Amino acid sequence: QVQLVEAGGGLVQAGGSLRLSCAASGGTINTYSMAWFRQAPEKDRDFVAVITWSGNTYYADSVQGRFSILRDNAENTVYLQMTSLKPEDTAVYYCAAGWPANLYHGPYDIWGQGTQVTVSS
Repeated sequence: QVQLVEAGGGLVQAGGSLRLSCAASGGTINTYSMAWFRQAPEKDRDFVAVITWSGNTYYADSVQGRFSILRDNAENTVYLQMTSLKPEDTAVYYCAAGWPANLYHGPYDIWGQGTQVTVSS
């Protein structure tokens, strides 16, 4: 069973950058679609970005042009490069893997524990 562990969250000022990582163990992610979601306090979990097994990428409108999702199958890791961060990007960011019926809505089968990103104004 694949397990996912996110890292790289932290506190950053508005306009800054962070790179999140999602490292997989217990199996390969090569054939999975890999996605990032986020959940702000008292809000639903929202789609952020996804990269398919073939490398196609899709983004939420709110992060288009600022975030980039990349996968390194050799390292069994997926990254989320975040630039021009805004206070409204503050959330817990979750990595997910699966073969969802819908890339934006899932369902995804495997989830990480999340990493906190806080953007100060």
